[in-house]
Amino acid sequence: MDHSLPPACFHVSTESYLDNKMKPAKLHNWILGWFFMALCCWCTSDTFTQSDIHPHAWKKLYFAHHWPVTVCKMNANDCHDPPKYWTIHGLWPDRAEDCNRTWHFNVTEIKDLLSDMRHYWPDVLHSSLNRTQFWKHEWDKHGTCAATLKVLNSQKKYFGKAIELYQHVDLNGCLLKAGIKPSSSYYKMTAIKEALTRFYGVTPKIQCLPPEEGEKAQTIGQIEFCFTKELQLVNCTTREGGSNAVHAHLKLGTSELSVCNDTLPTYYPSEVQIHK
Repeated sequence: MDHSLPPACFHVSTESYLDNKMKPAKLHNWILGWFFMALCCWCTSDTFTQSDIHPHAWKKLYFAHHWPVTVCKMNANDCHDPPKYWTIHGLWPDRAEDCNRTWHFNVTEIKDLLSDMRHYWPDVLHSSLNRTQFWKHEWDKHGTCAATLKVLNSQKKYFGKAIELYQHVDLNGCLLKAGIKPSSSYYKMTAIKEALTRFYGVTPKIQCLPPEEGEKAQTIGQIEFCFTKELQLVNCTTREGGSNAVHAHLKLGTSELSVCNDTLPTYYPSEVQIHK
């Protein structure tokens, strides 16, 4: 009598198989056992697949600086005497937002950083020293996601590391060394890009305010540097597809920043000019 063996991948011995053939109860248990093992493998595979598309998964950080004068140009209602240096807008994981709505911002956790925060990461639109809404927004939306990294897994670490990166990048110093400073004259966007790429060895993302009616130049407003999870600078290449990508632009009122146009002259304003 020919007793065919099960497929080799199951690794069942001939003796075990023959024994089960002779005893229906054991055969029943054998079938159930393999069924549950197959089900377990399927579930594990499904879980792995789901983790790959988990809405909180991210691969790099955008570290955004904005030019306060341009921010004020976008909304001058509550903006007075903005800083004349690039300030921090935020530190953003590239494909994750609002990861933990129960982890609330607590200003007392960053009390040792407040002096630096007010200088390097001010709320440009609301200059009150006691106002923390901007920081709360950044923590709630971005910090709770960045906290998956050990070096960013608390509010003090998140904000403290952003300040550390700001000082390390030294965007203000880089632009000055390249001879790029606020002026009534226009710059070529390609010249700004080339200067930054030459200095940092990577390509940042630069955003501008498009020309308003009657204007011929775009206005530089935001410069973003990209970092790996190991906090190494990388090119800010655009990721294709996916609905969870962070929209790293700034919109105030009807004005909105977008990626700068290489062909348009670029204005780097020194003062807020309000058009009435």
